[in-house]
Amino acid sequence: MSPFEVLQRDAVVAQAELWLRTPYQHRQHLLGVGVDCAWLLIEVYHAAGLIPSIDPGAYAQGWHLHRSEERYLGWLELYGRQIDTPQRGDVAVWKFGRTFSHGAVVVDEHRIIHAYRDIGVEFADMREERLSSHTVRYYTLNRYGVSDGGQQ
Repeated sequence: MSPFEVLQRDAVVAQAELWLRTPYQHRQHLLGVGVDCAWLLIEVYHAAGLIPSIDPGAYAQGWHLHRSEERYLGWLELYGRQIDTPQRGDVAVWKFGRTFSHGAVVVDEHRIIHAYRDIGVEFADMREERLSSHTVRYYTLNRYGVSDGGQQ
């Protein structure tokens, strides 16, 4: 891993840490006021320069319980690729309900930062039953190690 990529990955985690203690609020993305897990990832990776500003469109709070379309994975596959072993700054995404629908920023081997319903943005351990009892996949962003020459 290049020194530049290490800086990018550290920037992702630093951006995620800014959101700690922000309350959980479905479809919101205002630092300190409210955010859900999808918007947390969008805001963090955009602020770190790894994805453009995107709008996932409207989605019901329980969409993953009643639909089979892998909307979350569709976005992840657009900007990243699936990996077996995550590194700092990668994305972990769990299957809740019928689809992969809960994402987080990987901090280290076991820790993540995520927005969790009724809790808000927190550090969590992937070994906790509320996460470990669900299927998980990991993604890395395509722009890691790529410089935009300061053209953000």
